[in-house]
Amino acid sequence: MSKTEDLKTRFKKEIQPALQKTLGMKNIMEVPEVKKITVNVGLGTYLKKHSKDYASVAENLGRMTGQKAILNRANKSVSNFKVREGDIVGTSVTLRGKRMYDFMDKLVNVVFPRVRDFRGISPKAFDRNGNYNIGFDEHTVFPEINPEDIMKLHGVQISITTSANDDKAGFELLKAIGFPFKKLT
Repeated sequence: MSKTEDLKTRFKKEIQPALQKTLGMKNIMEVPEVKKITVNVGLGTYLKKHSKDYASVAENLGRMTGQKAILNRANKSVSNFKVREGDIVGTSVTLRGKRMYDFMDKLVNVVFPRVRDFRGISPKAFDRNGNYNIGFDEHTVFPEINPEDIMKLHGVQISITTSANDDKAGFELLKAIGFPFKKLT
């Protein structure tokens, strides 16, 4: 049995019933769960500083997630940002199912401990719908990236979309999964 199945079965057998009691829900189907994880890299300043070579960024994102990254293009021109319609402005990957659970497990158990001076993630990064956003300044915290092979650093933004209706339910869900939140004083 792989760690993904362990996390998924642990969610179904232990976490879901515990969350049902914690949140005071009558039906197990009401309990929030993670729907998808979106990993994004914006290329705006990266392309201005370093030629038009974005292939290495897309390749790094593919290595981190285990899935090929798509290129995001600008929908309209914005003269203040020197962006024309159709220009490539970023890359992204949407993870669901097995890959989502693999990535979540890796995020909690491998990536967070590799962050320098890590004291926990902020419980304030929820939107009002129970979804959570995490940003990394450097992509080198992921174990698939060899620091000797990189030429340019770039940041990574991760959005965790849940079926929670509010921040409290989303917080309880991610805390039960094992996300290391800071204690607010």
